[in-house]
Order: sequence, then structure tokens, then C-alpha cells
Amino acid sequence: MKLYLAGPDVFRTDALEWAVAARALCRLCGHEALVPLDGEAQDAAGIYAANVAMIRAADAVLANLAEFRGAEPDSGTAFEVGFAIALGKPVVGYLPANEALADRIARHCGPLTRDEVGLIDGSGLRVEQFGLPLNLMLAVPARIVIGDLSTAIAALPRSPSGA
Repeated sequence: MKLYLAGPDVFRTDALEWAVAARALCRLCGHEALVPLDGEAQDAAGIYAANVAMIRAADAVLANLAEFRGAEPDSGTAFEVGFAIALGKPVVGYLPANEALADRIARHCGPLTRDEVGLIDGSGLRVEQFGLPLNLMLAVPARIVIGDLSTAIAALPRSPSGA
């Protein structure tokens, strides 16, 4: 299968080396990696268009949904997951640890308070309490696994249709 590798890994200082290793891992498992770094575009609109085209060409999306600059995943990755889901593509998201969203928010933002309705963060905003590791809009439609890229590859459906 052609696998689009979504995630903030493209922002790593060793992103090119990461991409080489990710492509090799996918190849070893019999898949082709489509990496956001693969395009020629240098401007924002061109990069967006190239990434969207790669997602359209992919059979599935593997998404690194680890915390990025805060308690939540990278916003670009969240978009890519939603776009893939809208196209009917299987998505496997991976996280480094099994932690409920409320616990992660408390770890990043300080203790949560409780009122008669539920939990509230330090900004006065309600916190989901479904016991999911991510916001329900990511955790429900995507298959979430705990591990790394190799764990996500192993969790792929047997066929691109998800069967």
C-alpha cells in the first residue's frame, strides 16, 4: 500500500534522516511511504497542494498524533487526518503513551477543577471526559495505537478499504 506519513516529524532538525528511515521501514514491510517532504514546492500553497495530492494518492494514512508544542497533536496533522477520513481512507494514529486526554491536559496546563457538569481546565474551558487519548474527532474515526511508526504499520487493515 501507499502510506501517507502525517505528523510533525517534518519539523525535526533531522527530518531528512527521519524520512529515509521511515521510507526504509515502510519498504521493509512491503509498503511505499509518501512523505510530506517529498515535494518540490517551497511556498505554503504549493506544499499544501502537494500534500493534499499525496493524501489523495495514498491507500492509508499513518499519523503521528503525539503532543506537539502543547497538549494536543500538530494542527496540520489533525487536518490531514480529517481530510483522509473525508476521503474514506483508513487512518492509523499513533501515540507514544496511553494517557487520557484529561490527564494530558492536566499535565500540560495544571490541575483541572470540577463543577456540577464536569472538568474545567485552567483557562475555564470544559475538558472532554470520554477516557479517550485524544479529542473524540480524532480518536473515534481513526484507529489509535500506542507505539511508533512500526506499530502503526502493523495495525494497518489488510486491504486499503479497511477490510
